[in-house]
Amino acid sequence: MSFCSQNIKASLTKTELEDFPLFHRGKVRDVYEISEDELLIVATDRISAFDCILPTPIPKKGQILTALSVFWFDFLKDLTKHHMITANFEEMPEAIRKHEELKNRSMLVKRVKIFPVECVVRGYLAGSGWKDYISTGQVCGHKLPPGLKESEKLPEPIFTPATKSQMGHDENISEQKMAEIIGSENTEKLKSLSLQIYDKASKYALQRGLILADTKFEFGLDKNGEIILADEVLTPDSSRFWTLEEYEVGISPPSFDKQFVRNYLESIGWDKNPPAPELPPEIVEATLNRYLKAYEILTGKTLCID
Repeated sequence: MSFCSQNIKASLTKTELEDFPLFHRGKVRDVYEISEDELLIVATDRISAFDCILPTPIPKKGQILTALSVFWFDFLKDLTKHHMITANFEEMPEAIRKHEELKNRSMLVKRVKIFPVECVVRGYLAGSGWKDYISTGQVCGHKLPPGLKESEKLPEPIFTPATKSQMGHDENISEQKMAEIIGSENTEKLKSLSLQIYDKASKYALQRGLILADTKFEFGLDKNGEIILADEVLTPDSSRFWTLEEYEVGISPPSFDKQFVRNYLESIGWDKNPPAPELPPEIVEATLNRYLKAYEILTGKTLCID
């Protein structure tokens, strides 16, 4: 698989920008305040599993995630506005450009007020949705027909919002609870928009030989009070992609998300409490190749990074 880079082992796990205040450091992204209206989102090569940041990075992962988000923001621009101003390093302020390590892994974005909910859309019966279904016959409160099998396509995509608990876990909530948090009107708008985005993206992915089983979006309000798409979008970190050729009802098909890493960690008996174990080179390489393959299949391009 081509990567157009000689230094594939190089990785970035943490940033420290002395010129700008740190706004937020997440599991993968470091976010800085650039101005009153702008933030810089830096995608590092950190990878997390079971709510723990692993000590072993995935080289170039940040560049892949950024490039894929840029692709999708452009693809979806007829459906929704988004927060990205530019991902072109040469168009960023000089104080940012002096940090060469940020090239190809940064987005200058509009500062928005993020809704404190994640907008999850499920088109197939997988993951926690499958576990919910076999125990209750429902998925996040959506009653489904009996007799469905694991990974089966749902009669129609369902909207299953979630929020973060204090422990950092995703916590499924009802649409009613979502309305209590952000209001009924915003809930209906985000639900409609999420389903529209999923519909367009899943149809496109299918044309490229991939199934978009489920995904999550984040939205915010800009300074004019308009809803816009934010954070990352439709990457292997936020979405479950399967290949058509490997898809089979009744099993959990191999995916391009972090499940590959999770499976390894479970296979070695890690108790899922910190500190997390190191990943061996073969797992790092295989994970990187899955991220790369997702990008190349979806965009039809080879990712070239300096």
